[in-house]
Amino acid sequence: MGWILGIDTGGTYTDGVIIDPASKEIIAKSKALTTLEDLTIGIRNCLDSLGATTFNTLSMVSLSTTLATNTIVEGRGCEVGLIQVGRKPNGILPTEHVILTPGGHDIKGWPMEDLDLDLLRGQLVSFKGKVEAVAVSGYLSIRNPEHELQVRDLVQEVLHIPVVCAHELTTTLGLYERTVTAVLNARLLPVIAELIQSVKKVLAEQEINAPVMIVKGDGSLMSEQVAREKPIETILSGPASSIIGGTYLTPTDNALIVDIGGTTTDIALVEEGIPRLTQEGAVVGGWFTRVHSAEINTYGLGGDSQIQMTKDRKLLVGPRRAFPLCYVASQYPSIEKELLQYASKIVNTSVIQSVDCFVAFPRQNRETLSPSEIKLLNLLGSGPHTFYYLAEKMEVDPILFSSESYLQKLINLGLIARVTLTPTDILHVRGTYTAWNDQVAKLGCELLAQKMGKSLEDFLNAASERIIDNLCFTIIQSFQMYEGNSSNPLSNEQVMYYLNKALHPQENGLLHCRLNAGMPIIGIGAPAHAWLPQVAKLLNTPLLVPEHAEVANAVGAAVGKIVVNVETMIRPDSNFGGFVVYSLKGHKHLDEFEEAVDYAENEARKHASREAEKTGAQHYELIVKREDINAEINYSPDHPLFIECKIKVTAIGTSTGHKLKGLQFSGNMNIMV
Repeated sequence: MGWILGIDTGGTYTDGVIIDPASKEIIAKSKALTTLEDLTIGIRNCLDSLGATTFNTLSMVSLSTTLATNTIVEGRGCEVGLIQVGRKPNGILPTEHVILTPGGHDIKGWPMEDLDLDLLRGQLVSFKGKVEAVAVSGYLSIRNPEHELQVRDLVQEVLHIPVVCAHELTTTLGLYERTVTAVLNARLLPVIAELIQSVKKVLAEQEINAPVMIVKGDGSLMSEQVAREKPIETILSGPASSIIGGTYLTPTDNALIVDIGGTTTDIALVEEGIPRLTQEGAVVGGWFTRVHSAEINTYGLGGDSQIQMTKDRKLLVGPRRAFPLCYVASQYPSIEKELLQYASKIVNTSVIQSVDCFVAFPRQNRETLSPSEIKLLNLLGSGPHTFYYLAEKMEVDPILFSSESYLQKLINLGLIARVTLTPTDILHVRGTYTAWNDQVAKLGCELLAQKMGKSLEDFLNAASERIIDNLCFTIIQSFQMYEGNSSNPLSNEQVMYYLNKALHPQENGLLHCRLNAGMPIIGIGAPAHAWLPQVAKLLNTPLLVPEHAEVANAVGAAVGKIVVNVETMIRPDSNFGGFVVYSLKGHKHLDEFEEAVDYAENEARKHASREAEKTGAQHYELIVKREDINAEINYSPDHPLFIECKIKVTAIGTSTGHKLKGLQFSGNMNIMV
């Protein structure tokens, strides 16, 4: 079999590796900056660094990404309309455009109300010109998807825009989580489509004709067609690849993998060489989904996290991402002159955004923008400018300008981005990492230090301490969540008292505390060497940073496999006798239990095979798992009461020619309740 090209497109870097799956040797590796304004540039730079001579023997290109995760965390993506059929879930939804229409089904798959398509046709008028995609979520559509399918057809007829159905994304209960999953999936449609298009464009330039696969949130692979339809499956794709890459590169069975990226820090638990998977669904950006994924805790803390000072002169790091001053100044040296020009205002005014600058991306359509928004973009047309320069040219007081809604709107739309101090700038001033303009990084730190009334060294110490503290907190929170406690320790003053005692011991203090992590840390990501040694020391645990740690996510992308899970369920029919089989086709009544089992397994097998082939598996095997759930009853202990039967068929692709650690499946199971 030929070599495999693994690519990871993150919020900051695009990484690439070429692996020989037979020998497990990494033939070549490279890193290039991700260019969010035009993804093809970063991908092209990455491939150019790998060397074209390695492309001749490629049999597969595998892509992982954090773009979906970052889009959700940062609240970006396209505008989505939601059609809720039958009932609206409790809780905040990730869209303001919501239509509630009659319909939905009961737990047995029978309609609660008839679907009124004429009514819905009139309701859809409110979506015209306001949304770019529609999500449809019907009450208990997993028992019968007919209403969602009818609504989908009507929306496509009336609005001619993409439509996402919740039942096609998850087969588990939970109206709220299914609805959130559908909305986020719709929001991500253009994001992942653009990424795939960019990758294929660069591959065509290099005359690479190998099939393209995309990493899902559980570390397995899917075809580009499936990824275009279900981009939500790519949330936590990058972190999942890091887990697979970390376990591939580090022969340690039990460890906590800490992946420090540009936008986020992602933490995952590996036990006996197997990444722990979520039981309920991934949580990203505070949204609870029904996406099957590795159990990864994602925090808004990375090399490009915004560093800012609060009104009471305390430093905050993250969760918002920004371009590092040092990086932008390396391309636009005029930024240094402008920072010096407004230095007195930066130091002396009460505006928090002291050293912030902004840069524009000219690729977007401006037809729907207001005059103020267009004026701001025009000011940034020649290059980035400082916050105070823009406020002056917009003829707005800096304090008022900082709260202008169009400023954040343009950021959310991806038309402009913030440029400011980040942990990457701190590393430049410290001399730990000096790829770009360290002088502007130093200037930004000096200005913020003056504003805080500190020396430069004290400011650097305070910023470094905050970054390390935050990393420790994320690890502590993750350990706590892995042990089943989902409360936030950072919101408890007493807990924080003891944590601060442990992280900042005082020789003359009356109380001494100590933290001991129960397993080693595997450090992944380019900044791992810079920040994690001190973190591991404070947590009293070994730190393992493997060779190729800086491209571990691309390694994970290259060594993934295709895994498709399909589940059907059988329940007794209390109304008519016999049994009901619930599958993606809907529900079907059958008189005999074994007949129902055969039908359920056959449907699951057929669907798993179709999905495996659609996902890109050239060779695969089907593994069937049956779970019978019965209840003991006192008056008839020898004849337990049948509750339900679940049949799960897993298709495992073998086209990559190597085994993925940790994939284990068993046969039948009987559970008594």
